[in-house]
Amino acid sequence: MLVLGLETSCDETGVAVYHTTRGLLAHRLHSQVALHEAYGGVVPELASRDHLQRLVPLIEQTLAAAGITLGELAGIAYTEGPGLAGALLVGASVANALALARGLPVIGVHHLEGHLLSPLLARPAPAFPFVALLVSGGHTQLMEVRGVGAYRTLGETVDDAAGEAFDKTAKLLGLPYPGGPALAALAQTGQAGRFHLPRPMLNSGDLDFSFSGLKTAVLTLVRKEAPSAARRADIARAFQDAAVEVLCAKAMAAVERSGADRLVVAGGVGANQALRASLRELALRQGVEVFYPPLEFCTDNGAMIALAGALRLAHEGRRDYRYSVRPRWPLADLRPPGQSVDHAA
Repeated sequence: MLVLGLETSCDETGVAVYHTTRGLLAHRLHSQVALHEAYGGVVPELASRDHLQRLVPLIEQTLAAAGITLGELAGIAYTEGPGLAGALLVGASVANALALARGLPVIGVHHLEGHLLSPLLARPAPAFPFVALLVSGGHTQLMEVRGVGAYRTLGETVDDAAGEAFDKTAKLLGLPYPGGPALAALAQTGQAGRFHLPRPMLNSGDLDFSFSGLKTAVLTLVRKEAPSAARRADIARAFQDAAVEVLCAKAMAAVERSGADRLVVAGGVGANQALRASLRELALRQGVEVFYPPLEFCTDNGAMIALAGALRLAHEGRRDYRYSVRPRWPLADLRPPGQSVDHAA
């Protein structure tokens, strides 16, 4: 089955073609970083307009790279939510228009399910069940994944997501947008142990996270120190060390409590090299396998939507071409393929 996947939930326009036996055939991604840089963050209206401009040309490029035509597709998947309403509507309307024109089944995909399943694009791919650490700019969750649509929340952030804390801390240090990667790069030059920052909820006894207090501790330190360039690097290192320690400790505790021996790390922060190095060391000690999507699929992309859509289209999908988007869509609402509710009805 050949599936076209469209991702337009925020500030990346992603398109991919996935084959259920041959794997990923082609993908294209346009990032809006340069567009939003002047504003220090994503401007929803600008994001929507850019998706409108980029999506159809990217579809044409991706189909050409895969060596197929629209007529060879067996279905189309798009991100239905969560995300920015206007941005989501661009992908939803294009997907349903193309599906209507070709009489194809179409399906809306949960953005976070795409991230959860994105490590299946790697080789080797993890087998079910596994524990997933979903860590991005908007989400920080630990999930038990027993199969497609079979998810149980083990823990989540009670305030800021980890990626959000990275971005806000970067802004406090005067780093350019996007802040997370810039902070990680600066932290590589910092001296370990020069500053000590709190590890929020490290010993809370549960699997929840909190990063707001860590960000506030950085703010207090910056105001106190008026840091030089070298000291800013040391602060960045202290922040990253604290965040990584909490993420790793909670993730490994979740693996132990669930009885699993596989951990999947997905989402943009999953590309952080310090996080990967710490998890690698801890996992080796505990006999746990750790899986990541390829680096290019850690951030938002069409490949994860095409994959998740393909796994569901074999059991569900619609041809009435009514559609909606869900800017707020709890992952707990999902069911295994064939048991889902048609949210456009």
